Amino acid sequence: MVARTSKIVRETGETKISLELNLDGDGSNTITTGSGMFDHLIAQISRHGLIDIKLDVSGDTEVGWHHTIEDTAIVLGRGINEAIGEGKGIVRMGHSFVPLDECLALVAIDFSGRGYSVIKSTITSTDLGQLSGGLIEHFLETLAREGKFNMHITMLAGSNNHHKAESIFKGLARAIRQAASIDPRSKQEPTSTKGTIS
Repeated sequence: MVARTSKIVRETGETKISLELNLDGDGSNTITTGSGMFDHLIAQISRHGLIDIKLDVSGDTEVGWHHTIEDTAIVLGRGINEAIGEGKGIVRMGHSFVPLDECLALVAIDFSGRGYSVIKSTITSTDLGQLSGGLIEHFLETLAREGKFNMHITMLAGSNNHHKAESIFKGLARAIRQAASIDPRSKQEPTSTKGTIS
């Protein structure tokens, strides 16, 4: 089987980010973004998606967290897209319901080659460390756009913002894991009547 990995370095006047990603890993990760909460959320993608992630981020956080969050989403999205490649033999679509105490999140994705997101999260800005609910939603929107996958997120129940965010990221991880899995019944071709997901 062809290795489904990616390695990206992106440096701008606002951030410097390096990423190594293995879609067929065991959930090993080393994540340093400068925000403990952000590290914690990305670690959910790794552990529950069984995606190895080595991510090092430095940014101009003295002006806030927007550039760091957005640029990390750009790099991680592009890394996922690069690792998926032509998507030969993948299940392509995946979804997950994830409970966390009082919360219940639904996440559905489609590695369609078309980046689009619909997010109904109800996350506000408490219990999130240095982050805000708006930044978390922006991260998810940017990730889907740059990863070239369709993503729908609905928060079905919940009150605690930390729980909401964590259940969403766990749901995203599980949905990616399902959709990126190789279907043993496939003919190792892209799962599309067009013959391509690019």
